[in-house]
Amino acid sequence: MHTRTLGQGLEVSAVGLGCMGMSQSYGPNPGTRDEMIAVLRSALDLGVTFFDTAEVYGPYVNEQLVGEALEPIRDQVVVATKFGWRIEDGKSVGLDSRPEQIRRVAEASLQSLRTDVIDLFYQHRVDPDVPIEDVAGTVAELIAEGKVRHFGLSEASASTIRRAHAVHPVTALQSEYSLWTRDPEAEILPTLGELGIGFVPFSPLGKGFLTGTVDRSTSFAEGDIRGTIPRFSEESRAANEALVGHVASLAEAKGASAGQIALAWLLAREPWIVPIPGTRRTSRIAENAGSTAVALSADEMADLDRLAERVGVQGDRYNPQQMSFVDR
Repeated sequence: MHTRTLGQGLEVSAVGLGCMGMSQSYGPNPGTRDEMIAVLRSALDLGVTFFDTAEVYGPYVNEQLVGEALEPIRDQVVVATKFGWRIEDGKSVGLDSRPEQIRRVAEASLQSLRTDVIDLFYQHRVDPDVPIEDVAGTVAELIAEGKVRHFGLSEASASTIRRAHAVHPVTALQSEYSLWTRDPEAEILPTLGELGIGFVPFSPLGKGFLTGTVDRSTSFAEGDIRGTIPRFSEESRAANEALVGHVASLAEAKGASAGQIALAWLLAREPWIVPIPGTRRTSRIAENAGSTAVALSADEMADLDRLAERVGVQGDRYNPQQMSFVDR
């Protein structure tokens, strides 16, 4: 797989791996811990060098899983993790990006990840009670101390990105972006392009919907976050099948999978976009990596660019509580 460069010269594989689903949000994991470690290590063999986790995934257990899996190959990979939540009794109970909390999380994450430096440290959600300048300044101190290499933001607005970047250069923004979640296009992408900041889309496959493996008849297991998302109600899934059907038709014509088309579209948008699809299977990692070889013509790109507006997308991408944490 070829590589791409995010802000500040951070070089990563063109497609990364979102590790969250190995520990939470998509129902019981069918694999054992040892099997997930094997999947994580297999990603490097397939060219993936960019791994994404967070303290709050689990909480803690996903970082620990990633740390154990990548320890033998640590010098060959880039590991991103996140701070910004207040965790009590094993549950996230709100936001907390106070400087002392950022430092506490950094130290804990270094231990969990079995490493002496965090390659990319994101603020997971913007904390309205802490000036972003204080957040950027604290991460800048951690960078100066050699505990962190790069500073990132997640689900931040264009104005917040500018304010943070003025204090310390932002390497990457991580936010939801896909063929059916187009929110970043109006303000975020132009801002990132102007400032030289990379973009890391999470849920680039629409939490599985854009792969064609989820439809109106799908039943979600207990603990699957999609059961709480308006866009995944039975009514919304039925309405949104038209969009994924169009992607699937193009995929068939090109001898690719629907998921590969969705990722190829993102990769073709800008050279500094690096999607991080999540999976629990090596076969899916291989499929996702194969998206880098799918070429879309100008006409195909234009058609996909207009798809969401033309076909329509029903349902919000988060429930109201989760939407309240998005900086807008």
